[in-house]
Amino acid sequence: MSSRTIEDELSHKVIGVALEIHRELGPGLLESVYEAILSAELQKNGLKTERQKSFPLKYKSTYLEEAFRVDLLVEKLLVIEIKSLENVNNAHKKQVLTYLRCLNLRLGLLLNFGEATLQQGIVRIVNGLPERKGPPCLRS
Repeated sequence: MSSRTIEDELSHKVIGVALEIHRELGPGLLESVYEAILSAELQKNGLKTERQKSFPLKYKSTYLEEAFRVDLLVEKLLVIEIKSLENVNNAHKKQVLTYLRCLNLRLGLLLNFGEATLQQGIVRIVNGLPERKGPPCLRS
């Protein structure tokens, strides 16, 4: 029996599609272009994707209807943040981890299409899922 999770399977499929897109188009396009193409290709492969999905945030007595937005959410399980930069930095990685914590999800991918080869631009980000009830950003 395989120890791979459904998130691992999804990330494997996403990375395969992203690599194909990068091989065809190369670096240098806007993030929105890679996002649109990746979403369309994933849907062609039978995966449900949501682009620019907004989420609320509650902090104490403050509630924000659209506090943050993820580039792509695949099958409601995998967060994908797309960049098209020379280099990603720790702030980009922390951004994805915060999204995962707020959404109570386990896995995210930071895909930097700005790298010469996409293999150099793939960052897998894992949320250890501390034992809490409900998404942390929506709790009071």
